[in-house]
Amino acid sequence: MATTVFMAPPAAPGAGAERVLFGWMPGAAQCDGTPVGHLVVRRPWGSLSYGLPKTPPSLTYAFEIDATGRPLSITREGEGFVSFGGDVAPALAASRFAPGVRKNCRITYTADVKSLTAAAVEDLVSYTITPTSGPLPKAGWDRIKGTGDCATAPVPQPLLRAFPDFGTIEGTPGVKDWSLVTYDTDENGTPVKMRTVMGTGNAALDSAARKAVGESRFTQGARTGCLYPYWKAPETLAPPPTPQETAFRPAASNCAEQTRWQKPLALRFPDPWLRRSIEGWAIVTYDIAPWGAVGNAKVVAAQPAAEFGQQALAILQNASAEPSAQGSTGCVETIRFAIGRKNSSSSVETPDGQGIF
Repeated sequence: MATTVFMAPPAAPGAGAERVLFGWMPGAAQCDGTPVGHLVVRRPWGSLSYGLPKTPPSLTYAFEIDATGRPLSITREGEGFVSFGGDVAPALAASRFAPGVRKNCRITYTADVKSLTAAAVEDLVSYTITPTSGPLPKAGWDRIKGTGDCATAPVPQPLLRAFPDFGTIEGTPGVKDWSLVTYDTDENGTPVKMRTVMGTGNAALDSAARKAVGESRFTQGARTGCLYPYWKAPETLAPPPTPQETAFRPAASNCAEQTRWQKPLALRFPDPWLRRSIEGWAIVTYDIAPWGAVGNAKVVAAQPAAEFGQQALAILQNASAEPSAQGSTGCVETIRFAIGRKNSSSSVETPDGQGIF
């Protein structure tokens, strides 16, 4: 039977605790103990935290690489909750290595924690594009605004805010592309000297962002060093093909091909993977007691990461089938996590009173 899911914190800080930007830095990947080349290894999205850790934590993942260089069978080594680790496996899934099938691969991510006054400006801007743990504090915005006078009161107000035609811009599967444009305005409030400051390197988005800024209009007054970002939602990263359930059905199975559930399964897409628009699937085997309880549930396959199997297992363990005289053994369920239609833009809104973008 197949089921498809469609989807359109640290301890409280003490007084005066310093806000920091918590990120993860990927190390060198190895397969069978040999370094493997990569096209791009995505960094996980940053988070806000309090205080600098005495010993930076680390996370290690095992995985395989398919013929195209895509990481699959991503599984974290070790157990237990790790703060701010939710995007590490999805970021690895969105990475690409040198083409060629490889097994027994490993990569370690080490925490990179810096105060807002020491963090790289590009990392601070990246956080504002995906603010996973609340608005960036003023100390971070002060780093971003630079040396121009565009953020000096009275802040220029948009009379016309133009946007790219995002539907014509090719995005990146599993990656939220963004582009930060700097510009000046002349006495009439017309943008001039537009240029790309930083971003994810999507040339089409960079060009469209500069064009959109140039077509915008602001309240009068010459200003320098203005900034504005545009972002495009990740393109969907489809999962690898799903194997047939018959390959996992025990020989002694007496389970019907389709389980009759007492109520629809409580389907939920794993949030970190949904944010990156990465699809997946899991195949779970299980038994059903005569009164309908699900037991002996095991994940027998999951792609592109074990986390899809964990989510599927939680779904089935909380389900109840219709009662039967003898129950069933050797049941198999495929749960597919699929992305529905989504928006694909746009720009960033700043916290109240910041007026940087």
